[in-house]
Amino acid sequence: MSPRRNRPRGGDKPVGHEGMNRNSLDRMETWQGEEWVVRQVGGGAAAKHYRCPGCDQEIPPGVAHVVAWQQHMGADDRRHWHKACWNARDRRSAKLQRSRNAPRY
Repeated sequence: MSPRRNRPRGGDKPVGHEGMNRNSLDRMETWQGEEWVVRQVGGGAAAKHYRCPGCDQEIPPGVAHVVAWQQHMGADDRRHWHKACWNARDRRSAKLQRSRNAPRY
């Protein structure tokens, strides 16, 4: 006897927004009067070094973080943020000064 199958075997596709090309993991947030697309990236999917615009520190590979971009700018202008920095973005200063010998990426 085979085990019982709890998942449906296909059938109708779930009802959603037709023509939407965004990933289902994306969500929309409003910040400073702009619409932002925000995506959570798990540690297993983070494979490169990124520079967080909130704290100007490096996000190493393997660390979960947030990717955000303005809706009208498109995904080419994505920025990778620490989760805490994204949540505290209203309390962060806009003019961060990087030292001369800091890497620029």
